[in-house]
Amino acid sequence: MLDEKKAGLLLKRPVTVKVIVTSRWKEEVQQQLQAQLSQADGQVQQLELQGQRAIVELQRQSITPFPPQVSQQVENIQQQVNQKKSELLEQKNQLLQQVQQVQLFELDQEVVQAQMESFFTISEGDNIVDKLNIEIVVRDGFVEEIRGEI
Repeated sequence: MLDEKKAGLLLKRPVTVKVIVTSRWKEEVQQQLQAQLSQADGQVQQLELQGQRAIVELQRQSITPFPPQVSQQVENIQQQVNQKKSELLEQKNQLLQQVQQVQLFELDQEVVQAQMESFFTISEGDNIVDKLNIEIVVRDGFVEEIRGEI
């Protein structure tokens, strides 16, 4: 039987996950970022090849000299390839900035790595600010500290 005075609401709150920078963490993050950079390079190459193949196939199926609609289609394909390539290069640039940022982190520095959500119960008389301010501190994959009111 529930105590009427202890009844409360189950709510969702944000939880900040911080990591303590270690040489192991820096190495792992840099490896992940390098893998993402390699993947972005591969996507750019694949995109360029697909665009070239589409243009060659379109031209192969057309008579020469090419009618205006074929030239327009070739131009459209090239624009789409360039737009997607630009997006991929922007992602790559962001990854490079992250690599640079990770290199600048000092050992034992706390860095926000993620935001998660958790559920909590709040009852009459509870301080909601205290209940909402919660952090998890992780070192090399292990929870080192939970800060705030669980």
